[in-house]
Amino acid sequence: MAHQNSATDIKKFYILLCGYEILPKSVSVAGADPLLMLCEPICAYLLETHHGWVLLDAGLDPANIENPAKKQKYFTSLNMTPPIIRPAHNLENQLAALGIRKEDIAWVILSHLHFDHCGYIKYLKNARISVQRKEYTAALSSSCPGYIQEDFNSDDIQWDFQDGDWQAFPGLNLITTFGHTPGHQSAIVTLPHSGPMILSFDTGDLQENFTALRIPGSTTNAQDALLSIKRLNDLKTQLDAELVLFHDPQAIEKLKIFPHYYD
Repeated sequence: MAHQNSATDIKKFYILLCGYEILPKSVSVAGADPLLMLCEPICAYLLETHHGWVLLDAGLDPANIENPAKKQKYFTSLNMTPPIIRPAHNLENQLAALGIRKEDIAWVILSHLHFDHCGYIKYLKNARISVQRKEYTAALSSSCPGYIQEDFNSDDIQWDFQDGDWQAFPGLNLITTFGHTPGHQSAIVTLPHSGPMILSFDTGDLQENFTALRIPGSTTNAQDALLSIKRLNDLKTQLDAELVLFHDPQAIEKLKIFPHYYD
């Protein structure tokens, strides 16, 4: 798909592969056989923009796996398989390969606050952290193991709370896709040549969620989850956009991943 779009402040879009998590398929697709296991990618998206470096989601914190006590608390004791993060997956290492320090990230926009999406924000001291207000409120009081509260309850995090759909700047629009969590949001990234790309995050983990209208197995509101999948399907058609899946192990093999990029 060839586009020419000057009405965007985004210059480059990098997909950072930050590790893998081992999950029953039933976590990603409601009603799937829980004996079937998937090795699903964990991503973060880096934008080079006229406003500086912007990160969409922030991977997971390697310390939660490398520290034996944390690994036991957050994964093993809950009968969850710990995620896999090889050195090449480390978010900080990938940023360093571009000459970017943690201090250089000025803005992080989070889809939601599950541990595989917000793990690094406590280390990004100079960044404004944007999230839906209702997501933050729900996460602080939730007992769901998807939330690791020490990832996001640091006093020095510079929160920027949003309510509903909003535009960060020309070329980056955030849209509410509630259902997987109470305040989940997705993104539409518009690039000068590649055109619009819809980042689904956890609205649906797999292509199957969108083609068969199967909601995730992990939701806080099933009706909202289905409406969100339909919303992204409709936007894909309306915008003639590419749908970029966050957790699909087959889709990731077909995408340009760091150090390659879209422009």
